[in-house]
Amino acid sequence: MLGYVVSEGRGEGDRLIHAVAMQLRAAGLPLAGAVQTNEDRDPTRKCDMDLHILSGNDTVRISQDLGRLSRGCRLDPAGLERAVGIVAAALANRPALLIVNKFGKQEIDGRGFRPLIGEALAEGIPVLTAVNQGNVDAFLEFAADMAEQLPPDADAIMVWCRAHRQAA
Repeated sequence: MLGYVVSEGRGEGDRLIHAVAMQLRAAGLPLAGAVQTNEDRDPTRKCDMDLHILSGNDTVRISQDLGRLSRGCRLDPAGLERAVGIVAAALANRPALLIVNKFGKQEIDGRGFRPLIGEALAEGIPVLTAVNQGNVDAFLEFAADMAEQLPPDADAIMVWCRAHRQAA
């Protein structure tokens, strides 16, 4: 009950998971989780990264501006942990599905949404996420035999979500 998609191209996984989540939300499926959107500010700066909380209308900025010439990771760990806390509270309401924008470096290191993914699976709540190609091995090590790779296609992912959703 751990569906994941590996997509090619920068931001493709974010856009795909966001589109699926918005379709499920519009259909009235009770969700917990967060989806990422990236907003370009201007051509000389990197985009802002925001997590939209699926159980409500909160948006949490998870990027920090390190300056125009920065090359380091722009993730704001405090912003990510704030989003995780909001999603954890929503998980207590036993949603039909947990959607996590991606299983990234923070999750590989045991932080971010990783504890919530484990909690949801232990409670029988299906989880959907995206994984960058470079993180697949670490994700599969975490997921063991629970992971099911899905094609990077919104319709196919919707079919999986509907088939695996937890009864409300």
